[in-house]
Amino acid sequence: MRARRKERPLTVHHLNQLLLICSLVLLVAVAAVRISSRSGLPSLLLYLGIGVAMGQDGIGDVHFDNAELTQVIGYAALVVILAEGGLGTKWKEVRPSLAAAAVLSTVGVAVSVGVTAAGAHYLVGLEWRQALIIGAVVSSTDAAAVFSVLRKVPLPSRITGVLEAESGFNDAPVVILVVAFSTAGPVDHWYVLLGEIALELAIGAALGIAVGWLGAYGLRHVALPASGLYPIAVMAIAVAAYAAGAMAHGSGFLAVYLASMVLGNARLPHWPATRGFAEGLGWLAQIGMFVLLGLLVTPHDLLDDTWHAVLIGLVLTVVARPLGVVLGMLPFRLPWQEKALLSWAGLRGAVPIILATIPMVNGVQDSQRIFNIVFVLVVVYTLIQGPTLPWLARKLRIGGGSAAADLGIESAPLERLRGHLLSVEIPGDSRLHGVEVGELRLPAGSAVTLVVRGGESFVPLPTTVLRRDDELLVVATDPVRDAAEKRLRAISRGGKLASWLGTDGETHQS
Repeated sequence: MRARRKERPLTVHHLNQLLLICSLVLLVAVAAVRISSRSGLPSLLLYLGIGVAMGQDGIGDVHFDNAELTQVIGYAALVVILAEGGLGTKWKEVRPSLAAAAVLSTVGVAVSVGVTAAGAHYLVGLEWRQALIIGAVVSSTDAAAVFSVLRKVPLPSRITGVLEAESGFNDAPVVILVVAFSTAGPVDHWYVLLGEIALELAIGAALGIAVGWLGAYGLRHVALPASGLYPIAVMAIAVAAYAAGAMAHGSGFLAVYLASMVLGNARLPHWPATRGFAEGLGWLAQIGMFVLLGLLVTPHDLLDDTWHAVLIGLVLTVVARPLGVVLGMLPFRLPWQEKALLSWAGLRGAVPIILATIPMVNGVQDSQRIFNIVFVLVVVYTLIQGPTLPWLARKLRIGGGSAAADLGIESAPLERLRGHLLSVEIPGDSRLHGVEVGELRLPAGSAVTLVVRGGESFVPLPTTVLRRDDELLVVATDPVRDAAEKRLRAISRGGKLASWLGTDGETHQS
């Protein structure tokens, strides 16, 4: 009888090796960010490449085929990415675009699913179930890809608002469709699916807004003992919104995005630190998710489905997405140039690849082929669309111009004084440069108490002239805190004439 092999216990040495490998992967991934920023290539391709190089047929020869674990980790990473994107979304930019984004996330997705599925069925020969799964999977734009690429391209706020909100909204209906098509047995009638999508979106939206508002209210009125707790609390609230939405049979993805958007526009204490913490977590989630997806794929199995993936991607990019944009944007009367850019900017990324693991976990026939097609499609068309997006914007003469940098103000609550200490950094293009302290005309109950310039601090006089890169410490009592912050932002944008231009420094600018 063959002796059973004894399993080796996990030792500290093994843990040290694992930590070393993880740290090396992270260092390589951080270096890949630098390469991505210089070359214009989307960073997701480099992270996927790291995973492929570590996996089968690569130099690491790591055999990993756990689709269920990949799906769970991918969902967790997507929650963090959506939270980071929502925290960085400015309400004043997306508010005019919410209706258009909602239409693209529903009508646009429906058109894209139908047209892409028809192309996969008639041109590639896939059965209708597999074709519908692929159509649904690739109809979702990726939040990580959109947030990382669009914020480097100077586009008008109405365009970036539509694309960012769409990428946050369309995950919910697509997940419902992919799960429905991947379930054993007959697919529900279209009107049943529409009802399920509408109900889940409504529940997710309501819970997301409620959790975000309650969380913002609590953080603004409760002074935590350490500033480092605020970023942790914000991310915990965002994750709680996802959990609440999912447990209530609603859209957890929509809930976390809306809750994060509410938190990101609530002017919370220690906001710059919170924003930096969220960005770091977002990068970590992207790196881990893309590397894991790269490990899951087997490169030599992709060759048989490469041309099928390219053909389906061509139908999606040239026919399905533009048709969805044209039909969805009919009520909004956008110029054709902006519709063309919206059509080309439907970037795919890790989300479609993660969703392609759902039929694998459910045991759908030819699910491995579906995953391979989606993987190749995402890589090829991200490689084409991402770097060419700035070029297309220039050719279409669509640009957002160079806006003045927003003023970074960090607030630390002073519980005993019922006030706030505002830390204000003056950016290089701020119109606070050259303004005297007395000309700020801050509301009664607030004052500039200290100026830090060139590493030295001093108490300013009313005639002290503010300079670029100065850091101001402003004390404001609780009732006038918002008014003082609004006044500083107004002068930063409008200069000494901010009172003539309106409270936000932008009202009457052409």
